[in-house]
Amino acid sequence: MKIFVAGAAGAIGTPLVAQLVARGHEVVGTTRKPDRTAALRRLGAEPVIMDALDPDSVADAVARAEPEVVVHQLTALGGPASFRNAKRMVAATNRLRTEGTDHLLAAARAAGVRRFVAQSNGAWMRRAGGPVADESGLLEPHPPKGAEPLVGALRHLEDAVTGIDWADGIAIRYGGFYGPGTDFSADPDATIAKLIRKRRVPVVGGGTGVWSVVHVDDAATATVAIIERGRPGIYHVGDDEPAPVRELFPALARALGAKPPRRVPAWLVRPLAGASAVDMMTRSRGISSEKIKKELGWAPRYASWRTGFVEGMS
Repeated sequence: MKIFVAGAAGAIGTPLVAQLVARGHEVVGTTRKPDRTAALRRLGAEPVIMDALDPDSVADAVARAEPEVVVHQLTALGGPASFRNAKRMVAATNRLRTEGTDHLLAAARAAGVRRFVAQSNGAWMRRAGGPVADESGLLEPHPPKGAEPLVGALRHLEDAVTGIDWADGIAIRYGGFYGPGTDFSADPDATIAKLIRKRRVPVVGGGTGVWSVVHVDDAATATVAIIERGRPGIYHVGDDEPAPVRELFPALARALGAKPPRRVPAWLVRPLAGASAVDMMTRSRGISSEKIKKELGWAPRYASWRTGFVEGMS
């Protein structure tokens, strides 16, 4: 198939492109930065410079590619670790999940695309109903004030993509990525890993929030399966062991050669980092990936972060 990957130079875009090319697909990969085109070409993709927030740029790129499938992996995450930069990255990513999604959908429809696959996130499942949610679960309807734009953008993306009737629309709720190219990796410049080594990422409160994570290469293999054989709707993609923050963070610190994370009361963190950070640490739910296993036969190489953190960080 001819596949158009928007965000091909990102954390998941890079292994996804490599896997698609290895399986014989013809890939057109987009990036905003000209200096990343050579890397995409080395992966076997045809690179295209595209501004996802410019509808004309998107329409032109998709029309020229004439793809059968469009894959939306656009985010604006990355860069130096600071509160100001984090807010800027989230705001930019929200625009990519709203305006960018709408531009890509319009261009895909005009080009006669028959499948549209988009990146969502499993971290904001409704805070009720047990520690793990399947695909029938809803996104949190009443998120903390600081998270309202983020969750609203995810809801917009999921509704827009799964609501199309002119192609197969599929949204993937991923667990948190770790491994090469992500912020949770052995790379000395990985943003979150640097903070963990400095003990600046604490366990908040009781660390009772349940997180699902997935190695970025496993996320890519799941995405390939969905591109090739997935049904319209939503898929969850995480490893087999959703776990509370109080277990995940110490294991991650050990894998990075860092001291154990500090434990900080929620009341102390809330004024500094906001209610959203406290909510993620204390109330979040994990995701179940049973649907993709049963329907598509997918299984992660790293079934648990217990082995993935040790063997798959570099």
